[in-house]
Amino acid sequence: MRRLFGSVRARATLGATLVVAVALVAAGTAVLLSLRSNLMGEAGTQAERSARAVASELAAGTPYDKLSGLDGDDGPVQVLDEHGRLVAASEDLERISGTDTGQVKPQPAAKPSGDDGDDDSDDAGEPLEAGEISGESVFSNGSATIDGDAEDYRFAAVEVETHDRGHLKVYAGSPLAAEHGAVRTALTVMLIGFPLLLGVVAAVTWLVTRRALRPVEGIRREMAAITHSEDLARRVPEPDTHDEIARLASTTNETLAALETSVERQRRFVADASHELRSPIASLRTQLEVAAAHPELLDLDGAVEDTVRLQRLAADLLLLARLDAGERLGDAKVDLARLAREAAEGRTGVTVDAEPVEVAGSRGQLGRVLANLLDNAQRHARSAVTVNVRCEGDRAVVGVADDGDGVPEDDRERIFERFVRLDAARSRDDGGAGLGLAIARDVAVRHGGTLTAGRGPAGGALFELRLPLV
Repeated sequence: MRRLFGSVRARATLGATLVVAVALVAAGTAVLLSLRSNLMGEAGTQAERSARAVASELAAGTPYDKLSGLDGDDGPVQVLDEHGRLVAASEDLERISGTDTGQVKPQPAAKPSGDDGDDDSDDAGEPLEAGEISGESVFSNGSATIDGDAEDYRFAAVEVETHDRGHLKVYAGSPLAAEHGAVRTALTVMLIGFPLLLGVVAAVTWLVTRRALRPVEGIRREMAAITHSEDLARRVPEPDTHDEIARLASTTNETLAALETSVERQRRFVADASHELRSPIASLRTQLEVAAAHPELLDLDGAVEDTVRLQRLAADLLLLARLDAGERLGDAKVDLARLAREAAEGRTGVTVDAEPVEVAGSRGQLGRVLANLLDNAQRHARSAVTVNVRCEGDRAVVGVADDGDGVPEDDRERIFERFVRLDAARSRDDGGAGLGLAIARDVAVRHGGTLTAGRGPAGGALFELRLPLV
């Protein structure tokens, strides 16, 4: 069963069919009950009309054998006296049920007694006047056999007070054959039509769902092929329907594009990291090998410098790995003015102009951003570096400017990429591996801020860090 309804198409078809089936059963039941009630009401009305016609003749003094309703053409009629004895009945009436008596032959009427006159009353308890017919009728269902034909009837009972025969009750029946026939016909139509309609609903739902899910199957096949081939440059087909499936395909392609970019970035990162690590390791190994063979040629300062550079590169790579892994920032309050003064302490030619500004985040990571910006500014400055901390609206702004040559406009975004160094900064003695600005921007973005490069007041580079205030 689980395998049979394991697809969305099968479950959708089953669900739609069950809902329609419940709706059809409820609607069909309501229709049958309403039809039966209406036809039963019509039969009751016809029976009441016949009963009142006979009662009117009795009230007018018409003899029993002259009553026009006893011919049996409109249905069985019975007339009972105040003692419940049958005093008149339809011709050819052979059997009857559903009335106060099952007799079909009239019985001799008893002479009225003076003590019985006080008992004549209608259903409301009020006595009827002579020649008066009760305003209410009592209905019941039963059957009767007339001239060999047995049928079900709806009976109406009407009471009448006569001048000479006392209190009488008239029963008249109207056949229910039309009601039974109409209900049976409607039921037959429903029993035949409902399964056919459910079959049509199931078939249409199956075909429509299959057509609707066809693009999803195409997306699934393409994703399986991409996973098997590991070719992230491929994309899933996007249907031209502008619906949820088209948006799913578009989002899937966006995800694939982001994944391709991430994987490519990771590959470049690994390749660049390998290259940057290979150089100091190879240099250090060479120096150690030379020192092992010729101790007097040991360049101790160079070995220490390569070791420090290797240590810094390893620390930068470790920080980038933690940032890519989503290291938790914390929500501690950080005074950027104080942090800027601490970062500038001990540096030559650095001027700090700061007002107290607080942001939320990691003090260590924000301190690393300011240190990287100051390192970069001092590397390219001629003589002076200026640090400015201020508020602009709901943002804290930290500007680090130098009086160097500045950053060409075309390179102001490229310098934030990992392992990117401009031609003037490629000297091993002048700087690092091109990770300082990349780390600074990653930290700024993770703190909900931005880091941009521009032109400073002195003509050099201006880096502005913008973070949301506490």
